[in-house]
Amino acid sequence: MPSAVDQEIRELIRKNGRITFAQFMQVCLYSPRGGFYSSRGSGINSHFGTSPAAHPAFGALVARQLEQMWHLLGNPSIFHLIEVGAGDGLLARSIVDSCQRTAPRLARALNYVAADYQPGRFPSPGTPFDRPRGSEDAMPPGPRHAAPGVQRVKAAGLGAFRNVEGCILCNELIDNFPVHRFAMQDGQVREVFVTLDGENLVEVLDEPSSPRIEKRLAGLALPLPDGYRGEVNLAMEDWTCQLSTALQRGFVLTIDYGALASDLYSPANSGGAMVCYRQHRVSDDPYRHPGQQDITCLVDFTSLMRLGERHGLQTVGFAPQSRFLQNLGFSAFLADLRRQGLSAARAELERMALMALVDPDQYGDFQVMAQAKGIDLDQPLVGFR
Repeated sequence: MPSAVDQEIRELIRKNGRITFAQFMQVCLYSPRGGFYSSRGSGINSHFGTSPAAHPAFGALVARQLEQMWHLLGNPSIFHLIEVGAGDGLLARSIVDSCQRTAPRLARALNYVAADYQPGRFPSPGTPFDRPRGSEDAMPPGPRHAAPGVQRVKAAGLGAFRNVEGCILCNELIDNFPVHRFAMQDGQVREVFVTLDGENLVEVLDEPSSPRIEKRLAGLALPLPDGYRGEVNLAMEDWTCQLSTALQRGFVLTIDYGALASDLYSPANSGGAMVCYRQHRVSDDPYRHPGQQDITCLVDFTSLMRLGERHGLQTVGFAPQSRFLQNLGFSAFLADLRRQGLSAARAELERMALMALVDPDQYGDFQVMAQAKGIDLDQPLVGFR
């Protein structure tokens, strides 16, 4: 029996005709009738892993970068940290826990706002990291002033935020923005549309639905031969505008899997850079299990940088996650394992979890980008040295 999301897509096509892939992806991921991210409370973590879930050291190391950002801003009495796409709150908890242990002055200044499309129950700071998920009490909203806690907000974007002095943090967010898909045909850009052939979802090629698709690709000035297929993330344009509007002074820290345009649109990705995840299984077919699988796409960091610069966001750091974490002191966490008196089996499990953060075959090849607004840096950010 077709899912509610599958039925919604078919109803949309029957009513309006073919739809863009971006429209298809939007419904699959965010439909209130059962989109993948609308069902976060039903065990979304069983579909894929993340760096915060791999080991709390990830959040602790990010906290070290945030502490330097706070210092560079002049140690304001309130340091706003807006995490967009906070999910189950694991990153929020590990950052706050780390600040309370190692940076108490920052902890007192920290106003952590965890914003998410579907904020669910997530663990409070100070609870054991390996406590079974879902067993924690829901965290009550924190006060509006500086506090060593987390305030949860239901928000799909940054529209409600203004005058932020601090940092806007995005971990594995932009890869889930709906994308337009294209194919090169007779030297021209053609967009991929989704329609019905009988009861089957099929693709058709036609003139792009927006001139911005061709403009983006032309601006990258990359050779794309006939038969090449790929994706263009137009939603990044509105997102970058939201970032600039919300951030008065401070930083944007973006962590995601992606690449510079020269690598993203290379022959190695001639079939596109989209990946689907369902119960830890990888697929390249977005039309299976609508609403029941994650659909992601490698982030074009070149375009993200250029868009940021147009909106007053200066790129001040870009590095693979492995190097970013190493610069922040990753090796000290490995060394500390030998001093914890763990059993050999537990120590090896901890080591494997830590190494996943820097392993290129797991999370190490994610990219980390820092942007700044309203501040002239007199020293490099430590994560990007």
